[in-house]
Amino acid sequence: MKKEYLTISPLQTKKIGEILAKEILKTKPLKTGFVIGLKGNLGGGKTTFLQGFAKGLGIKEKITSPTFVIMKNYKNFYHIDCYRIYKPKEILDLGFKKIISNPKNIVAIEWAERIKKILPKNTIWLTFEFIDKNKRKIMIT
Repeated sequence: MKKEYLTISPLQTKKIGEILAKEILKTKPLKTGFVIGLKGNLGGGKTTFLQGFAKGLGIKEKITSPTFVIMKNYKNFYHIDCYRIYKPKEILDLGFKKIISNPKNIVAIEWAERIKKILPKNTIWLTFEFIDKNKRKIMIT
């Protein structure tokens, strides 16, 4: 799957996230958790996208970046932020392998390139490109 989207508002970025989540829920469950790696600069739209994504999964809680707590769990949706992670071992200490091995889990990881070595081969990668104040390019590979 390779797609590219151009959004011109935070609302559109959230909508793309919501649509992708609904597509994932329709797919056949994997043998392991479903892992999404998000990469892009600060302010690139990663957390905004995940707010829509969580909505598409049916999550009602407010989604905020887990930059300082590193991981938040919303039932079977894990939101991880590796911005403050310097070595993949740091995330492994939080039970990461167990989380991604559960086929019921959907795991979205901001700054995922920092732990790329330990991510599954079938990780879906989303790259966020900051174009201007409201415009974002989102590439899915």
